[in-house]
Amino acid sequence: MNMDMFYFIMQSTMFFMIPLMIVALGGLFSEKSGIVNIALEGKMIMGAFTGIIFITTFQDLLPGQPILLLGILVAMVTGIVVAFFHAYASISLQANQIISGVAINMFAPAFAIYLSRFIFDTQHIQFANQFRIESVPLLGSIPFIGPLFFQNTYITNYMGFVILGIAAFVLYKTKFGLRLRACGEHPQAADSVGVSVVKIRYSGVLISGALAGIGGLIWVIPITTRFSGTVSGYGFLALAVLIFGGWRPGKVLFAAFFFGLMQAIAASYSAIDFLRNLEIPVHFYRMSPYVATLIVLAFTSKNTMAPKALGQTYDKGGR
Repeated sequence: MNMDMFYFIMQSTMFFMIPLMIVALGGLFSEKSGIVNIALEGKMIMGAFTGIIFITTFQDLLPGQPILLLGILVAMVTGIVVAFFHAYASISLQANQIISGVAINMFAPAFAIYLSRFIFDTQHIQFANQFRIESVPLLGSIPFIGPLFFQNTYITNYMGFVILGIAAFVLYKTKFGLRLRACGEHPQAADSVGVSVVKIRYSGVLISGALAGIGGLIWVIPITTRFSGTVSGYGFLALAVLIFGGWRPGKVLFAAFFFGLMQAIAASYSAIDFLRNLEIPVHFYRMSPYVATLIVLAFTSKNTMAPKALGQTYDKGGR
């Protein structure tokens, strides 16, 4: 494999890895607070949907990176709104958290496709990709590091690492993070020292929605120029990343890299001489990331430690 191909695969890996990592970190905040969040898929779809509509509508007025950043903000707000319904059902109404998540996952694609056909007469929303950065000034000319991280890239790649750093700091270096983790491990103990379990859990779920909404849009931008009401199961793959990463930000990074690399190879196998010459059916490569997910989870899930109170409703009056 020559260096150009190596750079291409690593850059493609980043495109798949970053949204996976961001969405998995969103799930981390929710589940660290004790709320199961399988609604990541639906939140990604809704975030991508509103973000792409915003970009398509206003791209001619404000092209380039500013419209992308505003689109990310729109996607984030959308994710928060969708997450509120999951939080209200799971925390305030004490509904089954799995059923609430499934309902959002079923609603989101149907809603996105319906509105797309109503507004654009098609479920495929087209947009112009004006966001790729050919080379970051100065940094792009650094040998090896430049072509790897600062050429043919997107600003969203760097946002992903910033979000990772902030998430790790908030979870393990702040009072809020300590309270969040306490509510996911021993909510009764947290409540006994004056921590509002309800408020903390609401905060965790809303943060989860914000990151899932961002991740949905970031998933679409680098790999296509149209949105068709789906994120191809990436919300569920992000859950696998979260579990494989043992609910810890650092390990989530490496898990996201692994699955991102598998996805990059599946997407670009035809450009890799060794894989192309094997003459393996294309469907094998397309399903390989998901098969890898099943295999990895089968061997690692027993050794991961989920928050002890994950999925348990908390009734202050009935403890």
